[in-house]
Amino acid sequence: MPSNESSATSRRFKVILVEDHPMFREHLGQLINRDLGMAVCGEADNIVDAMKLIKATRPDIAIVDITLRGSSGLELLKDLKAEGVEVNVLVLSMHDEELYAERALRAGARGYITKNEASSEVVSAIRQVMAGELYVSKRLTSKLLNRITHKRNDSDFGGVPALADRELEVFQMLGRGKNTREIAQMLHLGESTVETYRARIKEKLDLRSSADLYLRAGQWVRENGG
Repeated sequence: MPSNESSATSRRFKVILVEDHPMFREHLGQLINRDLGMAVCGEADNIVDAMKLIKATRPDIAIVDITLRGSSGLELLKDLKAEGVEVNVLVLSMHDEELYAERALRAGARGYITKNEASSEVVSAIRQVMAGELYVSKRLTSKLLNRITHKRNDSDFGGVPALADRELEVFQMLGRGKNTREIAQMLHLGESTVETYRARIKEKLDLRSSADLYLRAGQWVRENGG
């Protein structure tokens, strides 16, 4: 009869993939099963289904994208924290860590890695998070240490980095051509609340009109894949 120790050692860790691109989910699942010996126990492309899956399966780790169908991976992180759901989360996103990594870590993620990293680095990031450590790139580590030393934050630099998380999410949706009503429906907010976010974004980005806002947001989305 096998010992408890050997049984625990042979247990396959459970993984949830929260990603809105089916082909990338498939590639990531193959990578996890092949190189890490873990088991993908569920997939989702939006935060509602992701939350249900995480609660139902209690995975060891959830790998979450920032851009999801209808909302943001940042909101999923905040919902998990608000509801006291404990799970290791590694954010794996196409978005530049300069804008999103610190936001994700503040929201509860245990690591952040971009999709343009080699598969071996993705595997290393997953292993590091599963070992109970934080994963961030050397570049981001230097940036965070520099910020602590000089006591500065994103808002000191102005521009898009100065936007709060929800403002950034609305900004992205505007860049994808969504109007106020559509954004309100997708984010489950009142239209007046969305209008308030729009006004704050215009002020922070020093934009005079709605046309300027849509133009700037569209340009940002094209350049950053938002």
